[in-house]
Formats: sequence, structure tokens, C-alpha cells
Amino acid sequence: MVFTGAGVSAESGLGTFRGSDGLWDKYRIEDVCTHEAWLNNPQLCVDFYNIRRKEALAAQPNEAHKAIAELQQAFPNTQIITQNIDDLHERAGAQNVVHLHGELTKLRSENDDLATVPLKGWEQHYGDRHPDGSLLRPYVVFFGEAVPYFSVACEIAAKAELFIVVGTSLNVYPAASLLQYVPKNTPTYLIDPAEVSIHLTDHIKHIQEPATKGVRELVDALKKSL
Repeated sequence: MVFTGAGVSAESGLGTFRGSDGLWDKYRIEDVCTHEAWLNNPQLCVDFYNIRRKEALAAQPNEAHKAIAELQQAFPNTQIITQNIDDLHERAGAQNVVHLHGELTKLRSENDDLATVPLKGWEQHYGDRHPDGSLLRPYVVFFGEAVPYFSVACEIAAKAELFIVVGTSLNVYPAASLLQYVPKNTPTYLIDPAEVSIHLTDHIKHIQEPATKGVRELVDALKKSL
């Protein structure tokens, strides 16, 4: 299982939310990423995610995205779980990626968090409606909302024979708790240039490198083991 966070996409030029000079230093969470924000000023939410979508469409998959896709090709049972809402994993060639926090390339029903429709291009127009008659909103899990696919991610983590974490501080819950579902003593690799807050053991190795370098090195080593 490969679990990725914003640090992977940051190397493609996409701003992180929590890092230094991240998006939450420029926007108030309460204004653009809560259900209350959607109710109080939906146009601001739409505008915010239109900008994110435009940036994501202009970005290109980096070496980390490509290496993860190669890993899946070499080991077809590789499962990819991501906190990221961009489609860079898919554009690098990855298949069946589980997006815990939503996808910019889709919109969702205001009434059903899993009733999604594809969106072409970067611009959502506020007022468009889902086939169920409700307003369409960004397909993003707002702060305080349930994570629809978290149980799926937990089931995948519980079967992991190898667990790779890339580009996430493991500070965003409930996603950060996935490590608790991984079987004890499963070989685990944390790839992040920053210090990690969890206790490192013999079966948990910290590769203190940027995603593009650390993932490539690890994937090449795993492919050689075939």
C-alpha cells in the first residue's frame, strides 16, 4: 500500500495546505472549506476550488508520481491511497486510486457525498445542478465532514504486506491513523524530507528525502527484488 499526501504534489508546483507558506496561511479554513462556508458564501468556495483546479490541470506528474505508477505495474496488487485531490497519480499512469478527501475533476451532489459527476476543464459555475436536482458543489471533503472512503482505506491497510507513506506529516486525521491498521511488523517506509513525529522501529524506516528522490530510489530497489 502506498499512502500519499500533499508533499508529493508540491514537487509538481502545487501549494500544500499546512506547510510553510501553505494555502491556510492565505485563506481562512472557515471561509472556504467547511459546510458552513458553503452555506454562507458558496460562490467563494467555488472560486477557491476553481483556482485549485486550474493550477492542478496546469501541473504535470513528477518523478514520484511516475515511480509509484511503475511500482503498481511491477506489483499489480499495489493499492494507492491519497489525501490529494488532484489527478496527478492517474495522469502518471496509476490505476484505481482511492482519494480520501475528494477529487477536483469531479463535482458532487449537495445531498449525497458519493453522487459525483465529472467536470471538464477547470471552471465550475455556481448554480449548476446534479441530476438528483440538488446544487453541485466541489467534490471535496470539507473540514468536519466524514471521509467516505476511510473504511475502504482501513481494509486495504489491514492487508498491507508493505506500507509506503510519502509526503504527509501524518497530522491530518482520520487519515493519519491508517498506520494503526497496518499489521504489526509490516515493513514500512516513510519518505519525507522533514522530521517525523512517530516512533521509528526496526520495521519503520524514515527516508529523509524529497518525494521525487526517495520514491524513485525505493521503487527501483523493490523492482530489483523481483
